[in-house]
Amino acid sequence: MNQKKIKAFEKMISSDYPDIAGIVVQKSGNKLYENYFNGYAADHSIHVYSVTKSIVSGLIGIALDKGQIKSVDQKVLDFFPDYAVQAGEKTIQEVTIKNLLTMTAPYKYQLEPYEAFFASENWVKAALDLLGGEQIGEFKYSPIIGAHILSGILVKATGQPIIEFAIKNLFSPLGINGMHNVVLRSEEEQMAFYAKEKHTNGWVVDPQGINTASWGLTLTPVDMAKIGQLYLNGGLWEGKQIISKQWIDISTQEHIRWDSLSYGYLWWIIDEKEQSYAALGDGGNVIYVNTKKNMVITIASLLIPEVKDRVELILKMIEPLFSD
Repeated sequence: MNQKKIKAFEKMISSDYPDIAGIVVQKSGNKLYENYFNGYAADHSIHVYSVTKSIVSGLIGIALDKGQIKSVDQKVLDFFPDYAVQAGEKTIQEVTIKNLLTMTAPYKYQLEPYEAFFASENWVKAALDLLGGEQIGEFKYSPIIGAHILSGILVKATGQPIIEFAIKNLFSPLGINGMHNVVLRSEEEQMAFYAKEKHTNGWVVDPQGINTASWGLTLTPVDMAKIGQLYLNGGLWEGKQIISKQWIDISTQEHIRWDSLSYGYLWWIIDEKEQSYAALGDGGNVIYVNTKKNMVITIASLLIPEVKDRVELILKMIEPLFSD
């Protein structure tokens, strides 16, 4: 490895990307690079925002593998038989798990009413109340509310708290430790959690103790790399099939296109020819997988305004630097 180029790269990161906390680069399962910035270290977890969605996609796949969910074509309301559908409501009754995974579910709003959602006593019910209205099948990215219905589905399907299911079936097999529930009792506590305190770790829960699906998970850059490597390995980890290859293949291929963007099952498709895809979180948090180049790149970042494009950084700087 050309140390001169590495030093120039690190100087550029420090000057041009002051919000980056850590970067890990792996190729063919070997770690080529790991470094931390802004006073962060290997044992500091980061709130990865919407990267959480991609982790939850994996958990849905595991539940399917176990037969706890029959199919992504199951209707959402199959899991909530006690939910009272409003008179005249028909669209909500046709929404499937696949619609939630591909962001093609319709909602009764133009902009997410996330403040009212967070203030509600039951987040799953509040999300269901907002589901429906428009036509099913059009891409409508839901940053906060939509994916939380998947949290409710996981709890109903598995019969246990999401974090327990995740620890047993995903985190512990990968050696991702220290996971626990995080209860945020006020807006101030939520803002403090967003501020990326170095010793904040765990997974946020809603008022019913259900782990969030759209945000709220903390991981280290190495933890993120383990998730990426698991996907690159087709779900295999140390001889054990953690997630079926079939699920990984189908969840990381294009299911819907919006403008120039391509989306799988809560994963963004970067380049179909390269078979590359990514979990992307607000602030510049990324798990990037390039199947053809056999590479995994993870970036953990602090949330600041006007974040520079991390995918561009990976494609133009990091991937070329470590592909040789």
